[in-house]
Order: sequence, then C-alpha cells, then structure tokens
Amino acid sequence: MQIIPLLVKELDDEVATLRKFLELVPGDKFRWKPDKKSMSMQLLAVHLAEIPGWIDTALTTNELDFAKTPYEPTPVKSTKELLDLLEETYKKGKTRLNNAHEDDLLPNWTMRSGDQVYWVFTKYEVIRHALGQIIHHRAQLGVYFRLLDIAVPPSFGPTADDQME
Repeated sequence: MQIIPLLVKELDDEVATLRKFLELVPGDKFRWKPDKKSMSMQLLAVHLAEIPGWIDTALTTNELDFAKTPYEPTPVKSTKELLDLLEETYKKGKTRLNNAHEDDLLPNWTMRSGDQVYWVFTKYEVIRHALGQIIHHRAQLGVYFRLLDIAVPPSFGPTADDQME
C-alpha cells in the first residue's frame, strides 16, 4: 500500500473544507475573540492557513526549535490575503508530498524550544498531526462562527445551519 497518495487525498479533502471556512472569516472581526484566553479570529485563521506548509517543513528539516526560530504569524490584512496564504502553503505542502518517497516519511522529526522537547514524531506522524490540527482548529473556528451568528459550513456532513434551511 502506498501511503503518500492517501495523505495527498486527505490533504486535498481537508483543504477544500478549510477553504470554505476561511472564505467566511470577516475581515472586520479579525481582532474578535470569544474570551481573553482564546486566540483572535485572525490569529486562529492564519494558523489554519499556515498548517499545510508544515508538510514541507517536516519533509525538508529534522526539527523545529522555537528558541532558534521564534514563531511569527504571517501578517494578513484581509480575507483575500488569508485565502492567498492558504493556497501558497497548500501548494508548497502538496508539491513536497507528491515529490516525496515512502522512506522520506520514516525519519524522526522534533519540535522543541531549546532543551524543552515537545514531541518527537516520525515525519509521517508530523503530517498526520498537521491534518489533525486542521480538523481541530477548524472546529474551533466553527465555534467562533456560531458565537458571531455566521453559518457554519459542513465539514463531514450537514451542520445545524444546514438543517434549518
């Protein structure tokens, strides 16, 4: 069984659904957050748009050390820029995945901040984790939408908004 074509299909499916969500992020609500502990809508949406790029990072490096490379969210000023960011990271991640070999998925990859190791996964597991992060944070964005009375698009089937139509 070939794993890479399955990962590519899953990436395609998740990004297609994610795109529907990001299209609905209102630019005038970028700074909105449901409470003081939550990310702003802009930061959450940017994080989501960046995730497909993790595939490229996982397949071209052996670790991410935040002590050496602090995270800075990609600046976006509009929903269009957000969607452009998604398309850029998606293309980059998908291209890298399509050019990978099955053996490229086996080496370990580490996420750390200096001496503090957050996790060590195989590169395959990093890719699966990234896909899971899309699902997780997309659901979080759905809660933001619900709180702002924005209809939540379907992910894996109809939403309550679809049922009311």
